[in-house]
Amino acid sequence: MINLPASEVRKNFSDALNKVAYQRERIVLNRNGKDVAVLISLEDLELLEQLEDQLDNKSCDEALKESSETISYTQARKELGLIEIRN
Repeated sequence: MINLPASEVRKNFSDALNKVAYQRERIVLNRNGKDVAVLISLEDLELLEQLEDQLDNKSCDEALKESSETISYTQARKELGLIEIRN
């Protein structure tokens, strides 16, 4: 992983982009000596999103196991405003 000042990356953005996109480098951007952001490849972003989805699914499964309260699909849609309520 490379750590660079944001001002340096700004000056040489295409070089930084090439390192990230083709060499799969990760570049930590800092401002005033403090890390503030990271440039990563699209592949790394996709992997991160997959991991987040897995964690979200695990959290949902655990919450469902803890709760005995259930509502119907139709009722959930009504509460979320996804269907009209007809009298």
